Amino acid sequence: MESLTPHTEVRLAVAQCFRTLTSSTNTKDTINALHTLHSYLDERPGNKITSVQRVEFRRAHFTRTLQFLVNSIQADWFHSLTEAQRTDLWDGLFLRGPPEQTLLVLMDGIGELRASASLDHLVSITERFLQIHRLADLLWSYCVHSAPSDTPQLRETLLGRLVSLPDLTANRLHLNTKPLFLPQQYYPLLASEILTALERTCRALKDGTDCSLTFVAETLGKVCIQGHSGSVLAVLAPQLAVYTSSDMVWQRVCWKLFENVPQRWSESVLTALVQAVSGPEALGRVIGNLVLTNKKAQFVITHKLLLLQYKYETRVLRIILGYLAADKERRPLLIQVLRCVSQAWANPSAVKHTPLEQQLYVSKALLLSVSLLNDSELQELRSDLLQCMLGGMQSHLDSSVVRIRHMGMVVGECLSSRMDISGAELKFEYDQDEETKELLSLMTPLSGEEPEAEPVNRIDSPQDTSETTPSAQREASKPAPDSDLDSDDELTPYDMSADQEMNKASPPRYLRDCLENLISSDEPVRVELSLRAAESLVWKNSFAAREISVQLSKVFLHMEDKYSIRGFMSLRQATMVALAVTDTIPVTQYLTTEFYSLNYSLRQRLDILEVLALAAQELSKPITETRDSSMSISASTDLTPYPGDNPVHWRQEVEKRIQSKTRRLSKGVPRPPAKAIPNRYTPVAGHFFFPLLCNYDKPQVTFDLLGSDHLVLGRLIHTLGLFMHLAANAPIAAQMGRALLDFVWALRYHVDMMVRRGVLFAVCSVFLSVNSQNLLVDLSDQLFETRMWLADVAEGDPDADCRSLAIQSLVLMDKSLKKQLQDPQALSLES
Repeated sequence: MESLTPHTEVRLAVAQCFRTLTSSTNTKDTINALHTLHSYLDERPGNKITSVQRVEFRRAHFTRTLQFLVNSIQADWFHSLTEAQRTDLWDGLFLRGPPEQTLLVLMDGIGELRASASLDHLVSITERFLQIHRLADLLWSYCVHSAPSDTPQLRETLLGRLVSLPDLTANRLHLNTKPLFLPQQYYPLLASEILTALERTCRALKDGTDCSLTFVAETLGKVCIQGHSGSVLAVLAPQLAVYTSSDMVWQRVCWKLFENVPQRWSESVLTALVQAVSGPEALGRVIGNLVLTNKKAQFVITHKLLLLQYKYETRVLRIILGYLAADKERRPLLIQVLRCVSQAWANPSAVKHTPLEQQLYVSKALLLSVSLLNDSELQELRSDLLQCMLGGMQSHLDSSVVRIRHMGMVVGECLSSRMDISGAELKFEYDQDEETKELLSLMTPLSGEEPEAEPVNRIDSPQDTSETTPSAQREASKPAPDSDLDSDDELTPYDMSADQEMNKASPPRYLRDCLENLISSDEPVRVELSLRAAESLVWKNSFAAREISVQLSKVFLHMEDKYSIRGFMSLRQATMVALAVTDTIPVTQYLTTEFYSLNYSLRQRLDILEVLALAAQELSKPITETRDSSMSISASTDLTPYPGDNPVHWRQEVEKRIQSKTRRLSKGVPRPPAKAIPNRYTPVAGHFFFPLLCNYDKPQVTFDLLGSDHLVLGRLIHTLGLFMHLAANAPIAAQMGRALLDFVWALRYHVDMMVRRGVLFAVCSVFLSVNSQNLLVDLSDQLFETRMWLADVAEGDPDADCRSLAIQSLVLMDKSLKKQLQDPQALSLES
């Protein structure tokens, strides 16, 4: 009989062990099967298993064995083992085999199991896996190429499990997560395991063994890109700086490590590294000349960290620029950086439009770069620095911000002193504070790395360079003891600390002054005062408001917030509403005409609808007392919400009308009848309503109501529905209702949800506002089709608010028709 190959022997033996564990009820057989599986992992002398068989088991059967054990964790044979047997035989298989396969199986098992003793057991094995430094074994296995050949997909999966272990375990364990799985413990542990793998790599290289750091570099990059760079490099950077100070092999290993970090992750690694190292010399030892060989690293170090980001401490700038200046091959990059920084500092547009913190950051980078130049480089850059100094100082001194002016003075003094122009140095008079002192100190290079090793009590952080406090200013303003004082030095100064600066401009008292200021004035204070006073002036003097109502409405409609006035939108809207209420017909005619005019933005058209809706609501309110000018529309809210934005608002209005039409029997004290009050909206309802129904089907150059501008169409329908609702029982209500139904009928199946809501709201408004007799007589041809459509919407519309509005419309429609059909007088009149 032909002998079996080692691969076949291993496969048959493993299958026999699985059958024994599955079917046998004898504990001794179970233990023997587990011992057999263990023998394939035992490399001690005297083992009958050959090395070929052990390799084959690890390659093709180890993962399958672990998966079998996880699936059998609830089996009787597992529970028949003693605690010691489980720890030795069952747990031991997870802790002795290939670590990458073990980690994948454990994480998959934890992700699949529910909260139970089985899950707790796998969690304890995973915790033990980490405690015995199996992560270092995993990383080392990829360094010496002893890991099985894997696919890119498998390697990506392993990286994901390795880097995201705290997240994966927390998603399953929640509050029962082990302390070792928490990010603040796991990622420093992972950093220590990376160090262990690097130590083994150094020893192997000294022994002549080839190694690869690709997987370790990928692990470091993926950890950093996921936001844990600080905790990892806080462990790695100090140790790498120590190891590389006296060992060239360590230096080459570190250079190769950071060189192999994938391009897409290198920025996060380098950004965290420059913050974690102790100084420029340490950075040079750890990454070498990476900035010369890697374009992405060069961009991050020489451009992004200096010109595009400004959140880092001055210490980081010292490290970056010192690193570039420390090696003759990197010094050309220092020259390149200095040119770019000087151009950025002298750019007038940057002075005007970049944050002050960024300008301070660039100023520090400029002074540090200049301080690192030698005499020959200084002569080479003399013209560039002179141009930078003259142009940049002019831009800074022209600024109205005191800190920017001081910044320009300090940098100008330092540059002129460094270049020694004609033996004369620039000198400016300014009050020195912490910020200016720090800028001046940057021209003095630090010796060694001692300042970088003591990050405590630093004053070079951008957030620490704040403006001098008033108390500090008072201390600074005190004269020196030996200063020369005049004869009044014994007089007690008058306390003026509570004085307030008087406002040069006063609020306008007349509406025409407001109009003139808004049209012609470029002073922000006058414009703001006029804007705030306009509404109250309209309410106070309606006669004057009617004279210029249309002109003032035009100004407010086209007005923009050029000066960032607080509450600008609410002030503008409230004044336009006051004008529309005070002089209703002319202002309403102007606004409804402009709604369909050319060269208006969608925002302006929406503003027109909002103003018309609010004005109609204001006119429909009962006049109970004289309006208090101090209680304006804009005083109660910052910005009035548009009624079509909130479906709950429509339901409240509809429910309110339903409740008002519902009769209830009560035994309380009868209320006195309400006093009749004229409705100011009813006579002018047509002026609000009908002009908005014209020209809706004519697409303009920048405005296509029935095309792509769904938002404006939805707002228009909501506004028309509101006008309809406010005109309840008015003589013109029936005509408005008929026109509104004709308008919305073609839009009842619109694709946009807001448009369909508006259509249903408009239909509800028609049923609530039109008299039931007029509803049956004038709209009888449309009622049947409307009812069929509402029933269809109530059953099948995907939007819940549309379905609810359709049901309410059906209820209102049925109630109105039922009431009218049961009234014999109405039937006789109809016949």
